[in-house]
Amino acid sequence: MKSIHKLIIAISISMGALVTSCQKLDIPPTNIFTPDIIFGSEAGVKSFLATIYRGLPIEDFKYRPDQGFKTGGNDWENFFNSASVTGEEVGPFGGMDIGGGFGYWPYGDIRNVNILIEELPKHADKLGQSNVDALLGEAHFLRAYYYFGLAKRYGGVPIVTTVQDPGAPLSELQVHRDKEEATWDFIGAELDLGYQMMNETNELGRANKYAAAALKSRAMLYAGTIAKYGSANFVDGQARAEGFAGIPADKANGYFTKAYDAAKLLEGHYSLYEKNSDKVQNYVDLFLKSESPENIFVKQYSIISGTAHSWDATMSPRYMTANALTRSYPTLDLVQRWGNLPVTNSDGTPKRFNDRAELMQGLEPRLLATVYFPGATLRGLTFDMQRGIYPSFSGTAAAEVAKPANSRSYILSGDTKTLYQGRMIIGFTGPWTGGDELTRTGFYVRKYIDAAKPISTVDLNRSEQPWIDLRYAEILLNRAEAAMELGNAGDALTVINMIRNRAGATPYTSIDIDKIRNERGMELAFENQYYWDLKRWRIADVVLNNARFKGLMPYYVFNENKYIFLSEPELFQRNYNFDKKFYYEPIPGGELGKNPNLYPNNPNY
Repeated sequence: MKSIHKLIIAISISMGALVTSCQKLDIPPTNIFTPDIIFGSEAGVKSFLATIYRGLPIEDFKYRPDQGFKTGGNDWENFFNSASVTGEEVGPFGGMDIGGGFGYWPYGDIRNVNILIEELPKHADKLGQSNVDALLGEAHFLRAYYYFGLAKRYGGVPIVTTVQDPGAPLSELQVHRDKEEATWDFIGAELDLGYQMMNETNELGRANKYAAAALKSRAMLYAGTIAKYGSANFVDGQARAEGFAGIPADKANGYFTKAYDAAKLLEGHYSLYEKNSDKVQNYVDLFLKSESPENIFVKQYSIISGTAHSWDATMSPRYMTANALTRSYPTLDLVQRWGNLPVTNSDGTPKRFNDRAELMQGLEPRLLATVYFPGATLRGLTFDMQRGIYPSFSGTAAAEVAKPANSRSYILSGDTKTLYQGRMIIGFTGPWTGGDELTRTGFYVRKYIDAAKPISTVDLNRSEQPWIDLRYAEILLNRAEAAMELGNAGDALTVINMIRNRAGATPYTSIDIDKIRNERGMELAFENQYYWDLKRWRIADVVLNNARFKGLMPYYVFNENKYIFLSEPELFQRNYNFDKKFYYEPIPGGELGKNPNLYPNNPNY
């Protein structure tokens, strides 16, 4: 078997045809795709690349932190995303223990990249040397992306850069773990090759050289914070002692410098989206306009290809869809990253509103483009959130919320049909506890929602807007954080204010690391970044220590014909905890069983 080309990729069109073709061994089979067929033409290479791109660990609309990366046409349960386990949102599966991960181990995909890197130079006569060089750069980017998905979960992992021969001795196949520092250094080096070799442009959905620089800024910032903060907050064990889980603290600034320098490479090539003078609509459009100068690397979806997602359906109330349901809702804790809402008077009594929409007056445009508030509209319908009715209300908001539920004088309902003196008790859009399809917090997600879709088309697996995996605002945030960690507050302030100006926020006159982290939380809300930020800053065990999050409940005060808003526990009443060992996930048990050289496992597993 070793005499056969070890890289032949045999795909049988039909087992019957395969058997027939093998009866005459001197005749080349017509149903086997050999390296010459795959890598000897641009069409073949593109087809092979598509498989590799499809497997990338992009945490998109379909990603579930308990189940992994989903690419099928019926993978619609995005209501359980990483936002719903960090307090950005709450949902029906919130509070679930996801710290142990889902056994991500993409060495089959990495093998495909290694095959690509090994085969491309052999076909330069057909593909052209410049094309081969660019494709090799793309392959290095892709390999780095897979290893980034591994490193942020496990720390040090085996670095495999050659195509292993399945017939080799077991001792050669059972590779050892590399140290965490070596893994991050390998990722950085791969992305350097990607930047040096790739072209400045590529077709939509594929990476160019600036995507490599952007991913390097993200990855090196992650490594730098692991080195700095992971050296102060960690779980001890053999894996840490041997360097498989953890990076020496004195390496932090080196990684921060690499992150900063990589981010600077995009300057002048990408810019923040600022096409609309209406700051709210501009920020909404940012996530829906494929031609945005902010988009660096995107993932595409299509109904025709069976890859469409369900964001519009599962983030909108059933009232505003064909027949879908929303099950994950922004928390008041997220909203208050922008500051406290003006819902109480100086004496602690609830402020009265003539209309629920009045609450939105004066709020930052970016917040209004990120979250749907009571009184907002979508597809011609109003978000009429109302938790219940108070026949009358007196006292402070805090005193009222502190009462046992059976001591409060409000009127609640389990459906929208029940009336109080001719008036609906709860709104068509909730909040309520009668089912999962209406808000439990008083808010809905707005980011990425396509408001132009007619209600009749808002259903499961019918959304096609791309996921923006790398965008320039994140790169500016990476740059600002790295700059601040390096003591360059001036540059950090400049780039943070670029983001705030676009957002319609008041510019800062001074900057610190907490402001930068909060700005990141506002700008990247619902983009599956916050979970990893909490982990790399080593504060997840504090933020998610017996954490309970809040909603903002609108009530109608009947005798005053006014509305009030009360800060109350979100109605799922989830409890969130994060064990410190979850800063690393365990090496998958099945892999440990096959390869004892992957030991020691990460601490406390």
